[in-house]
Amino acid sequence: MIRLEPAGAEALLLVLADRPDAQLPQRLAQLAEAVRAELGELLTDLVPGWTSLLLHYDLCRTDHLDLAARLTPLLERWLAEPLSVQPGHLHEIPIWYAGADLPEIATACDLSVAQVIELHSSTEYRVGAIGFAPGFAYLGELHERLALPRRATPRTHVPAGSLAIAERQTAVYPQASPGGWHLLGLCPQSFFDVRRTPPCPLLLGDRVRFLPIGESAFRAAGGRS
Repeated sequence: MIRLEPAGAEALLLVLADRPDAQLPQRLAQLAEAVRAELGELLTDLVPGWTSLLLHYDLCRTDHLDLAARLTPLLERWLAEPLSVQPGHLHEIPIWYAGADLPEIATACDLSVAQVIELHSSTEYRVGAIGFAPGFAYLGELHERLALPRRATPRTHVPAGSLAIAERQTAVYPQASPGGWHLLGLCPQSFFDVRRTPPCPLLLGDRVRFLPIGESAFRAAGGRS
């Protein structure tokens, strides 16, 4: 059951499912495109989540009641459309598995370091949401053997390019920032650059696989630790 909920004075939250699934990110991306095409002049931002779409709107041009009324026929068409989910672009991302928390992760999961790397790198992930910071792509689902709660005490500084895990998700920090996830490795690639189009190479619904590399390959690719 789709729910439309006010989210503050200038935002409306569309809750599209109770739980994420493999097809929802691309279906949600299709809905976001349709909303932009029909209501873009009323919106100031559109933020997809794992199971939701947050619409920030111009309070001088509309309100949540008017926006909900405009969205109703659009949502009915979206629900009636046949499912046409594409595989999503596959990104193969090199990772030097040398994160500061790797030994601690292995101990907490009752695995060897090699088993942690194997489980993490053998999974194909789906981009389910982009947020927290520009270019920060939430990838799921992490193998259940690697599922850990967030750190009890977040770090004040996580280096850009850090690969991390928390709960059933994994992500690469695109910029240096605070963070409470467990650090698993380092990536030499940039995940956000305002000079690129689009600035973030990962899009909602894309697929990701991580390729283990050694320190020499990491540094040859421009990586810094």
